Amino acid sequence: MGLFEMLQQVLADAGFSWLALDERQLVFMLATPVFIGVFAWEYLTIRHDPARVDGREAMRNFALGAGYQTTELLFAGLIAFPVYALAYHYRLLDIPLNLFTALLLWLLTDFCFYWMHRSSHRVRWLWAAHVTHHSSERMNFSTAMRQNATNIFNGGWLFYVPLALIGFNPVWIGVCYALSLVYQFFIHTTLVGRLHPAIEFVFNTPNHHRVHHARNPDYLDTNYGGVFILFDRLFGSFTVEQADQPIEYGITRPPHHNNRLWMHWLHEYRDLFRDMRKRGSLKQRLKHLWKPPEWERDEH
Repeated sequence: MGLFEMLQQVLADAGFSWLALDERQLVFMLATPVFIGVFAWEYLTIRHDPARVDGREAMRNFALGAGYQTTELLFAGLIAFPVYALAYHYRLLDIPLNLFTALLLWLLTDFCFYWMHRSSHRVRWLWAAHVTHHSSERMNFSTAMRQNATNIFNGGWLFYVPLALIGFNPVWIGVCYALSLVYQFFIHTTLVGRLHPAIEFVFNTPNHHRVHHARNPDYLDTNYGGVFILFDRLFGSFTVEQADQPIEYGITRPPHHNNRLWMHWLHEYRDLFRDMRKRGSLKQRLKHLWKPPEWERDEH
């Protein structure tokens, strides 16, 4: 059996068909009309406030999201699926799908998302893709669609591979991940205030996520949770909005570029490789890949 045939068999064992539309993308496709409708309602509600919504930027955000979905659709089957299928092929356990294992996988998927998301803020290579999502100075439902088309190439999906190695079917992992992102769309808004304390304690809410998108020094690198905020509370990255510190959205180093979509995707890579070209040893240059975005090396 050749390498290609073996890979086909591994993918089939994991529930994937070669280059077929996966369930994760199907969830996104079905949810997109809902996203557009919800944003249209929000836009009609706050269109008079340019600090909260801008029609041209919103259209750009949806275009950025379309680019993200396109590269995921085209390249996930070539890059990510074989790795997940191989991990599942050598799984440690055979885990059946039932209510308990589904809830367990939902929790574990969010646990993996927390560490992937936290790493995306503290590892510059991952930040180079994630920065697109944070670069808007407005917070509305269209901001959720502001994604980077290079995500599939950055390797953030590797954080979920251990779930397949444990014994969870990659198809289930993809569905849980997609449903988590659907949930997270609805926390990108300023129209929802604080919810009941019990909900605020357990779940990631619009209130918590607005803080996550802030560039205020006291709010930076906090509230990484996807569906749940419990992991932030557990690992010391949780914070709340202070009455005397209104949120300023955006990033600490706003990009200076025109509004071409490809520059929204690539400006941080450009800056990253520019810093790596500076004089120094190979080891020092490579450190820019895994050091935090704000890290600078001593050129001497």
